[in-house]
Amino acid sequence: MIILNKLSVDTARYHRRGSAIVAVFWVMAVLALAVFAAVKVVYYDADVAASQLNGFEALQVAERGVAVAVNPSVEKMDPILEWQDEELGISYKAQILSEAARFNINVVLMRKDKTLLTDIFTDRGMDLQDAQMLVGNLIDWVDEGDLAELNGAESEWYESQGRPNHPFNRPFFNLDEMRLVKDMEKLEELWPNWQSWFTIWSNGKLDVNEADPELIAAAAEVPIDDAQEVVDYVLGPDQERNTEDDQPFAGLDEALDLLGVSEFQQQTVNPRLTVTDTTTRIVSDGRAGTVKRRITLILRSRTGKPAILDRKEEVIP
Repeated sequence: MIILNKLSVDTARYHRRGSAIVAVFWVMAVLALAVFAAVKVVYYDADVAASQLNGFEALQVAERGVAVAVNPSVEKMDPILEWQDEELGISYKAQILSEAARFNINVVLMRKDKTLLTDIFTDRGMDLQDAQMLVGNLIDWVDEGDLAELNGAESEWYESQGRPNHPFNRPFFNLDEMRLVKDMEKLEELWPNWQSWFTIWSNGKLDVNEADPELIAAAAEVPIDDAQEVVDYVLGPDQERNTEDDQPFAGLDEALDLLGVSEFQQQTVNPRLTVTDTTTRIVSDGRAGTVKRRITLILRSRTGKPAILDRKEEVIP
């Protein structure tokens, strides 16, 4: 009996020791997880701090690029527009572009150039009737008064949708405002990148020397191959933009001749095109480590008395 009691006591003692060891292991596991989580938090905070620091530095480097590009003595092909310091891991690349390489949507609408916009929208896959309705809606948004276009929408429709004080009956202040217009969501679904074709800052006409062939073809109502031929001529033998062998047109007539635009067509096409514009878009990409920042600046008369029309800062991948 005494032996059995002793065995029971020893067994219970072993069970307690085993439970204590298990408990110790659990505590050690919890502590290890806590330490691991703490280390992860520290590393995360360090990464955030480094990213913020590099982001600030990348923005400062981008500012350097802007400062160089706004100098009127710097030309589009100047090598000073690109700079890097390998030791510090920082660099910038700035571009001087014509803002007239895009269609000024306010000018197009004020001119009621329905054909141009309808062709652009249908070429992007929009149904003809939907395109005509959207063009009417856009015109009604920027014109004065409440008299709706044939396919447009004025205040009565917007009020029925619970949107009082729409349309604004003034030109767009920025391209994002265009999303407020009836049926714009149909275009955006088909053409998410539509903003790359438009601006509100240029003098109003598309610059043949700067625009992509797709935009020139739309403005001149010519096949894309003819528009590409014009762009190839401007780029010169090396087929690169902003190099010494570029051959920009000095006058619009020369460009229209190469495009094959007839005298009859010129009545429609001339108001849409130009070979010069004083509005400049400066894009400067700054890098610090792996972090990049972009500054976009729109200037009027870079070579005269420059006026800043718009400025945007953004994170780029």
